[in-house]
Amino acid sequence: MSERFDTVDIIRVKRDRGTLSPEQIDWTIDAYTRGVIADEQMAALNMAILLNGMNREEISRWTAAMIASGERMDFSSLGKPTSDKHSTGGVGDKITLPLAPLVAVFGVAVPQLSGRGLGHTGGTLDKLEAIPGWRAALSNDEMMAQLADVGAVICAAGAGLAPADKKLYALRDVTATVEAIPLIASSIMSKKIAEGTGSLVLDVKVGSGAFMKNTDDARELAQTMVTLGKDAGVNTVALLTNMSTPLGLTAGNAIEVQESVEVLAGGGPSDVVELTVALAKEMLAAAGQPDADPAAALKDGRAMDVWRRMISAQGGDPDAELPVAKESETITASADGVLTELDALSVGVAAWRLGAGRARKEDAVQAGAGVRLHAKPGDTVRAGQPLMTLLTDTPEKFERAKEAVEGAAVIAPEASGVQPLIIDRIS
Repeated sequence: MSERFDTVDIIRVKRDRGTLSPEQIDWTIDAYTRGVIADEQMAALNMAILLNGMNREEISRWTAAMIASGERMDFSSLGKPTSDKHSTGGVGDKITLPLAPLVAVFGVAVPQLSGRGLGHTGGTLDKLEAIPGWRAALSNDEMMAQLADVGAVICAAGAGLAPADKKLYALRDVTATVEAIPLIASSIMSKKIAEGTGSLVLDVKVGSGAFMKNTDDARELAQTMVTLGKDAGVNTVALLTNMSTPLGLTAGNAIEVQESVEVLAGGGPSDVVELTVALAKEMLAAAGQPDADPAAALKDGRAMDVWRRMISAQGGDPDAELPVAKESETITASADGVLTELDALSVGVAAWRLGAGRARKEDAVQAGAGVRLHAKPGDTVRAGQPLMTLLTDTPEKFERAKEAVEGAAVIAPEASGVQPLIIDRIS
């Protein structure tokens, strides 16, 4: 069949800072999904979008075309409200793991469709696959049954849900176009709107370890996504949160699961607990439960009970030993003083290079690889004291990981102000 448009003409429009028509956008997404547009052509278009942007109408139409590329889910038969959370990705961001079961404690269903690692940021599915037996791929029927029974599910989006995004997401990862605000917003919101959740809370990261390095860009992304959600009838709110420093004390797969279980057991690092509770409050309020007390449900074991049922329902053994890296190397403090900075990007790149992430979409990840932190900004340290431990099964990876964290820790004679974890709220 003859095609309505020529791919090169469409690339040229964005290259020359023009505006794509609704018909051009619909055709582009459909043609790429069908394989008419080649990866190298879509990569060129993605780069033109990254450099020259899209207007509100273009982003909205691009998102609608991505949704139209597949099926839409419907949770109305569950008979309970649904709420979901999406994070734009960070270093040590294991919040989904304790958050989904925590919100489900209160009778709100959490259909959490999650992704793989993207560049230096970890993927929720990669983390959970460190649990022996756990599986990410569920059919829609299995997902519905688990939501009805357990109340929470964390799984991969089915092939039928925004298939255009699946292809685009993998391509962006390997062509340095992850940071394009129109592409991030449409990628996230096409999946979340197609997923059919009633309300959505966005955790938009800002700082060195996030895709958005400054607050203005993060606010623009948050506002774009909140607008897309509202336009589609999904009650959407966003928190801007700090990703200058890794979240918690771990960046990897198995070690982040371990830390999440500590949080569910009523302990864990204070920043992970703070953000989990803040996002749970937003999700519960959006689902009509503004007076729920998620902090209490973490402390008394109710969230842990749901976690165990959720992991078991997907074939995982919540009591199984988690994989441990075969090799480790410790990096120590160079001086006495106060740790004032710990660069999240550096730690994320180190974890990625150690094997916790992937450089190409077909790469496997190591379950045990990553970085374990022994100090956070504000802590007093002594020269020679361990700052972080690098973990991998392949010791030849240590050298490049050590290069990544060189200069990541800043030690000063006295403390400087620690930035707040939650920077702003956008609704």
